[in-house]
Amino acid sequence: MDKPSPFQSMKNAKENPVIFFDGVCNLCNGFVQFVIKRDKGLRFKFASLQSEHALDIPVFSKSSKETNDPSTVVLRHKGVFYYKSTAILEMARILGFPFSLIYIFRFFPKSIRDAIYDRVASNRYKWFGKKDSCMMPTPDLKGRFL
Repeated sequence: MDKPSPFQSMKNAKENPVIFFDGVCNLCNGFVQFVIKRDKGLRFKFASLQSEHALDIPVFSKSSKETNDPSTVVLRHKGVFYYKSTAILEMARILGFPFSLIYIFRFFPKSIRDAIYDRVASNRYKWFGKKDSCMMPTPDLKGRFL
């Protein structure tokens, strides 16, 4: 029997928000560490886009998975997938004050927000560097990673 997909229970509104991130990107890993330190309610879970847990994310192409170069952060929250700048804004909203203040940027056109996001994403390895492998969570954080 096939192993059930982690997305089969997407309709469960009580699920923890899950941040899918580029596990080899220094900027992305720094962002995850930022969220972990400020997520006092331990709401967020994390998974690398290179992991098996990311295989069923809608919209990602097979080629991006094969090259191991995922170009966007993804947030799954209450059965909805958020991408790029919208994912970042939703994460800030969930983290609460003062981070939720940047949620005001949702009123900016998505095309402009995502163009800025894409510029940073396309240069993230050049500007911030890249690891040889995905980060390994410490024993106390292991339960927060899928």
